[in-house]
Amino acid sequence: MKSPFSNEFLAEIKTALEEQKTRLTRQLGDLTDKETGSAFPNYGEGEDESAEEVATYDSNLQLIDSMGSEMRDVNESLGRLEKGTYGTCKYCGEQIDEQRLRARPTSSSCVACKKALTQEM
Repeated sequence: MKSPFSNEFLAEIKTALEEQKTRLTRQLGDLTDKETGSAFPNYGEGEDESAEEVATYDSNLQLIDSMGSEMRDVNESLGRLEKGTYGTCKYCGEQIDEQRLRARPTSSSCVACKKALTQEM
């Protein structure tokens, strides 16, 4: 499938997505224990330290969940680039506006479909 976008634009988007993936990978790594791979920190055995561990864990889980969703979107966008379907709305099949893709490279829907979806919720 031939993309309606220029090779330069697609290369720019691919670079942005790869940079976003690298950043997310680094940030996710910073939130996990290097030895165990767990998001649960170990500050010590005392009661105060245990309370701090739980609070940090709760905060980290929310961040990890959010970053995990963002990473999924990035990987799906990179996959669409590889298949040649990047920039096509998954709901109506129309081309997504280039400005929208520049602002949010992981967009998989056009503005009209996104508006319709958010109004339904």
